[in-house]
Amino acid sequence: MGMKRWIRKTDPEFSERNPTKRPPNQIGIIERREFNLEENIVNILKSIGEDPTREGLLNTPKRVKKAYDFLTSGYHADIKKVVNGAIFEERTEGMILVRDIELYSLCEHHLLPFYGRAHVAYLPNQKIIGISKIPRIVDVFARRLQVQERLTEQIAYAVQEVLDPQGVAVVIKAKHLCMMMRGVEKQNSELFTSCLLGAFKENMVTRSEFLDLIRTGST
Repeated sequence: MGMKRWIRKTDPEFSERNPTKRPPNQIGIIERREFNLEENIVNILKSIGEDPTREGLLNTPKRVKKAYDFLTSGYHADIKKVVNGAIFEERTEGMILVRDIELYSLCEHHLLPFYGRAHVAYLPNQKIIGISKIPRIVDVFARRLQVQERLTEQIAYAVQEVLDPQGVAVVIKAKHLCMMMRGVEKQNSELFTSCLLGAFKENMVTRSEFLDLIRTGST
């Protein structure tokens, strides 16, 4: 049986900066990064004893740069543009849950991937959001260097700020290659993290309904 760790993030004081705010877009820094990345990959290949000029590696620095541009594109995403006005007046009172959202991110400690699924729910306050926007919000924060604990909080607080609902709940279950490929080498371990806000934190019935829904048929 795999190792499982459950972390609940319910502190109303959010330690991170405003998660919906776009990071400072300092052109000089971004240009310097793009200029140096391929060269740095060449140096990494040399440092491990490889020949970056051989056929199989000749275009590797360009490919790695392209991959990292995509995998870190969340740094340059604007939540308001991602949501794109898809918020609608609606008097529905039931919980809204988008379950099993696949996510891929990079561990900031080793730059190795972690991957899993996010479950995101909110209790509307006369407004709902287009259902495709929830996975897009997840991607904004997953496509950065991350720790899973912070990723969970950032998603929850972004939904809270965009919708001002009665409550938000986020649970992420993920496997970390930094634990599977190196270090303790535990291939079956999974990390569970959660962030509960508003009604999900304060109301046991609401919280239990959410947890029951994500357990039912969960993969």
